[in-house]
Amino acid sequence: MVLYEYPFNESIRTMLRLEHLFDRLGALMERETALDHHFALVTLFEIMDVASRADLKADLLKELERHKSQFMVYRGNPGVEQGRLNEVIARIESAYHRLNALAGKAGAALAGNDWLMSIRSRISIPGGTCEFDLPAYYNWQQLLPVRRRKDLMTWAQTLMPMAEALQVLLGLLRDSGSPHKVAANAGQYQQSLPAGRVYQLLRMRLDPSLGLIPEITGHRLLVSIRMMRQDEEGRLKLASQDTSFELTLCA
Repeated sequence: MVLYEYPFNESIRTMLRLEHLFDRLGALMERETALDHHFALVTLFEIMDVASRADLKADLLKELERHKSQFMVYRGNPGVEQGRLNEVIARIESAYHRLNALAGKAGAALAGNDWLMSIRSRISIPGGTCEFDLPAYYNWQQLLPVRRRKDLMTWAQTLMPMAEALQVLLGLLRDSGSPHKVAANAGQYQQSLPAGRVYQLLRMRLDPSLGLIPEITGHRLLVSIRMMRQDEEGRLKLASQDTSFELTLCA
């Protein structure tokens, strides 16, 4: 089954983008070629761009504190497994303290590295990191993979508190929903959302053998999904067949 996720607000959209970038960074750092490590650096700079939003760190801290307060209510409740509850609270507290200990915005420590910033200033220029433009960077690419990986891990470590906070928050959000089977009649599905409850994330699982691509739109009152099929020229057209899939709404 292929999993698709759709955020209902800008905050979750930013968190999903950062999660995607951190996953890509981790995969690229584990490889050995200079080209893979070049794109690991590209990803590192993309994370810095997204994470530099002024209120992002404060928003994440606020969300961690909110979740902690919600779980603390269940302390001593005989209907709640206390060991599991304490484990979740401990994870939230760890993520909060590590992120709060970061000085300034995420990536601020890297912004003071002149060598990295010289690469960052040229990496968006087509061909801007050629050996004749950045000989020091070209020399770094000739180092042994283990040395390049060590450098990348050192630079990425300054961003790991944010990655941990994202992992905790998105994990809690995804666990808040219950999947259920629904059907798109003639390729279209709509569901009104109950007033008084704010959903933040939609998750759907679709059988890849169907060859369908979901086109998802939604807001606080309504979710709409259209099942599309791609033609030979890459254009998407509505697939008018009845289709079942798994839907989860996370609040």
